[in-house]
Amino acid sequence: MRWRTLKTKQKPRPSKPKTLFAPFLSRAAGFATDLFMIGIPISLITMVIFGYDQMHSASGLDVLVHDPKAQTNPPNPIASITQITLFLITYVWLWHKSGQTPGKKLSRIRVVDVHTLQNAPIWKLTLRFIGYFLSLISVIGFFIPLVRKDKRALHDLISGTAVIRVP
Repeated sequence: MRWRTLKTKQKPRPSKPKTLFAPFLSRAAGFATDLFMIGIPISLITMVIFGYDQMHSASGLDVLVHDPKAQTNPPNPIASITQITLFLITYVWLWHKSGQTPGKKLSRIRVVDVHTLQNAPIWKLTLRFIGYFLSLISVIGFFIPLVRKDKRALHDLISGTAVIRVP
């Protein structure tokens, strides 16, 4: 047999399936939906625990920008910590359980570990939640997916996660 004949009879390598990363608009729609579907119940729980007046106190952002409202009606730090903790537990549990929050489910996207494309471990998801605050503070962190091929935001880069489309 000639070398040329052997060379053409090689078995084709199995191709790696292409990962379909979630586009920016799907991610934004899922995030906005989650703010209502998760945020409103958590705000109501906070209001029940700490009272209706808590809803009219200044927010942490008001304190950071030195708003006069923060001087006259300062936020309750325990209520703020409770609210953030409830958000953390809810998001991380939903991401770990199925990779999806209600908004992500409606948008047909899911959070996965970037290397295995399976549900990410809890520590990575907790780091992703903390990364949300860095993305929020920098603002640009949420818009990084517009310029990246893999559509990963700052919080995804920090935590080693990705958001993919669900078939």
